[in-house]
Amino acid sequence: MQGDEIADLIGRVALGDRRAFIALYNQTGPKLFAICLRILKDRPEAEEAVQEVYISIWQRAGSFQAATGSAAAWLSAIARNRSIDALRSRKPIADELDSAYDLADDAPDPETQTVTKDEGRRIDTCMEELEADRAVAVKRAYVEGLSYQELADQFGVPLNTMRTWLRRSLLKLRECMER
Repeated sequence: MQGDEIADLIGRVALGDRRAFIALYNQTGPKLFAICLRILKDRPEAEEAVQEVYISIWQRAGSFQAATGSAAAWLSAIARNRSIDALRSRKPIADELDSAYDLADDAPDPETQTVTKDEGRRIDTCMEELEADRAVAVKRAYVEGLSYQELADQFGVPLNTMRTWLRRSLLKLRECMER
């Protein structure tokens, strides 16, 4: 499968397309499993990591930007990071405070907080460029987690119209965010 096809599948997954998710899993599952297995060196743990990888892909597919890198690299990075996190969680809990020198602060650092706030402002600005009903539909779909059918019923439009609204809105948002 070519990178463009994988990127297209990820885009469809971002819209909640379960068939695209299944196709993405079938095409990329063996490679991502191999990455997890190579890092973790434990088959059951690698299988669990791959499951978490695909949950993450389902949840974060909307954040993938084809312009910033290849789809295969994005998927591989998720698998690698999830596997490394699993390795880190294997560390034994320190018995003494003195031996716990490598404890990390879970709170985001000031730079990350600033970047996150800036991104939030940019998203809000871009959302204002959408038509009001489209912006509400996007928020309800991707923040509140409503299904396409629920949104179509709420807005009184056919299901395919709602899918078109969301897809076009995401494209406009991506275009705005790239400016």
